[in-house]
Amino acid sequence: MLYKKNNLYIEKVSSISLSKKVKTPFYCYSYKKIEDNINRFKSNFKSIKPLICFSVKSNNNLHILKIIRSFGLGADVVSKGELLRAIKAGINPNKIVFSGVGKTPEEINFAIKKKILLINAESHSEVETIENIAKKNKKKINIGLRLNPNIDAQTLKKISTGRNEDKFGINEKELLKILKAFHNSKHLKIKCLSVHIGSQILDHKPYSKMIKVINNFINKSKYKFEYIDLGGGMGINYNLNKKVLNYKKYYSEIKKFLKKHRVKIIFEPGRSIIGDAALLITKIIYIKPANNKNFIILDAAMNDFMRPALYGASHNIVPLKKNRNILNKVHDFVGPVCESTDKFLTLKKYQKLKKNEILAICDVGAYGIVLASNYNLRTKPIEVLVNSSKFKIISKREYINKII
Repeated sequence: MLYKKNNLYIEKVSSISLSKKVKTPFYCYSYKKIEDNINRFKSNFKSIKPLICFSVKSNNNLHILKIIRSFGLGADVVSKGELLRAIKAGINPNKIVFSGVGKTPEEINFAIKKKILLINAESHSEVETIENIAKKNKKKINIGLRLNPNIDAQTLKKISTGRNEDKFGINEKELLKILKAFHNSKHLKIKCLSVHIGSQILDHKPYSKMIKVINNFINKSKYKFEYIDLGGGMGINYNLNKKVLNYKKYYSEIKKFLKKHRVKIIFEPGRSIIGDAALLITKIIYIKPANNKNFIILDAAMNDFMRPALYGASHNIVPLKKNRNILNKVHDFVGPVCESTDKFLTLKKYQKLKKNEILAICDVGAYGIVLASNYNLRTKPIEVLVNSSKFKIISKREYINKII
């Protein structure tokens, strides 16, 4: 997005013009930004030729997944529904990894029949279940084992996945037992060691620690894995600070690792591909002065965009039309839902606003629409994709009568 003569544009489309054609609130994606993010990610790791599996849980819109597929990416899925959606988008099953701590027997059976690349298991019990289902299908299938490296990624606690107290992965001692128990299985081929330490990571140091743990485990187990799945978690700049992940240092650590181990690297990025490629366009319903502040009451709510209420996440909010009349007064940007947590952002000053003015909540492409709900019996927002000077609606509008 960029401003031209104080008017916000998404690629070549005026956001003000768009907001007159599409009812707020709505998500708006930029094709060019998605393309740039994919190409940037690829270029950062070009020489190691990784398999890049887009994290479908971050955004599962079918049109978005088709764009992802057109750039040759695979998919990381965590449910049968996501697997179905990825296949419907045309993503090659041989580029699909099934993750998740609680896959049901039905989901495992479905994944086996679809001949996906890997099922990443997270417990001894799950490995047994996969083996039994593979036996019934008279097949030998590829699995990965997810190691819990006990690393704190120093990100939001609610999106940490790599510490001992987190529910994800298998500790080293248990993982060694699983390798010993199943390495000669007639129905399983343990091909991958998988690790994921969290999300919105902006420092390469946790990744460096993660790679050392992986290296030590391989040396201790003496097991030859074909794939190392390093997960995702790469953070983005949510417009509130200038800190960004140093990909060169992360890449350097991986290169050192690959000199010792001849394996194929898998990544599972989501946020770094789609996070900053979307805005949530919303209208001001009311401006309510109270206690030396202004409540800016929006038509978007926590049911439309859950991250601030769920994680305490901060997303910048910008006007579609800038003005120079700045008010040195606290502004609370809130939604209409009957919850105190239905609040997006507090700023100490902001430009003068008026009723019915349109604003944009930034960087909502990841964990935005996928977390939307019908709470308070509100309809979910639709999604729009801008490509150069054109736009199209890429999700069906909900109607309250059908919900009722």
